[in-house]
Amino acid sequence: MKIFKIYVDSFKGLSAESWMLSIVMLINRSGSMVLPFLGVYMTAKLGFTIEQTGLVLSFYGIGSVIGSFMGGYLTDKFGEYKVQSLSLFISAPIFLLIPFFSTVAGMAFIIFLQSSISEVFRPANSVAITKYAKPENLTRAFSLNRMAVNLGFSIGPALGGILSAISYNFLFVVNFVAILAAGIMYVRFFKKRNKLYRNRIADVAEVITPTKNVYKSPYLDVPFLVFSLFCAIFAICFFQIINTLPLFFKDVVALDQIAIGYILGYSGFLIVLIEMLLVNLSEKYLSIASTLLIGSVFCAIGYAVLGFDYALLTIIFSMTFMSIGEILVLPFMSTVTAIRSEGANRGAYMGVNGIAFSLSFIITPFLGTRIASHFGFDTLWIYTGLFLILAGFGLFYTTKLIIKQRSNTEFK
Repeated sequence: MKIFKIYVDSFKGLSAESWMLSIVMLINRSGSMVLPFLGVYMTAKLGFTIEQTGLVLSFYGIGSVIGSFMGGYLTDKFGEYKVQSLSLFISAPIFLLIPFFSTVAGMAFIIFLQSSISEVFRPANSVAITKYAKPENLTRAFSLNRMAVNLGFSIGPALGGILSAISYNFLFVVNFVAILAAGIMYVRFFKKRNKLYRNRIADVAEVITPTKNVYKSPYLDVPFLVFSLFCAIFAICFFQIINTLPLFFKDVVALDQIAIGYILGYSGFLIVLIEMLLVNLSEKYLSIASTLLIGSVFCAIGYAVLGFDYALLTIIFSMTFMSIGEILVLPFMSTVTAIRSEGANRGAYMGVNGIAFSLSFIITPFLGTRIASHFGFDTLWIYTGLFLILAGFGLFYTTKLIIKQRSNTEFK
């Protein structure tokens, strides 16, 4: 009963805007079922080799880096409302163009274009969360948003597996419809609220002198850059769940698309069930630094066990540990970024954090597929576990330093 009360309390105090941002994200990510199946699509439908597939997926990462950088810059310049709106409405139609590109160069181009535009959304969305959430609810607001992402990731791959078994073209059409719907809902809800918020800030600015931000640029903030480096190492290892791991399930474990979709969907569904509870408990009993370390170790175990066995029960054990680790790492990374930034440069900080994750979309498929091709998947999973532990300790010590320097905040 006490656990249930803690779970219910996790949702208290979250603003209507935080809930709507999460609903928009849910619709958006429910449609984003293409990415986990892009590797399978290129090998099974287009006849690409594993290395060619890894090369194309790396262009998704290059686009993500550019999109994250531009998203941070544009958000600080034009505001998160305009950036999110344009990103959703421009990226949606591109999904309809993907089936018309069947060469390696063509796929690399269209995937690069799509990711460049869609990833502009990420820093703007993070800024919107910090904008509408109360400071004491910041991590839970990020967690609510991630819960929506994972519910979408639970629905999307499961549906994507079914649709891809019929026709891959259904994947692209549904992505277009879902992201367009997310854009319409976002604009209808936030158009007036954004205007009211800007007017309120303008009124306050007439009587209050803004506090000068100590860290004018995240690119000159050395502790934050080191923290972002370890975020990148974690992401490079962890986000094999999006590209290399589905290839492993298909080529080594011999699962079909529907089974792969269900396994990935299980991960997302588990996160939806327990994320808010685990985040709330972590905030009560652990420091942010300790939470990041423990989460990284859980992810490390989840990957490393696949190097020794890949029976169904082992895969479920692995996905369970990865899911718990993801819960304990990703929302708290966003919290550290948010409390490190202030005022007018918040978009730039979120952009740097986005770049750290986007680098994984370049390096992970390129490096992961080559290690698997030359040394085997078992070697890949064992070394992934080792580097996740390294990332965990790096996150632990850099977060302790950042929190110490911000000891005047209310965060632990």
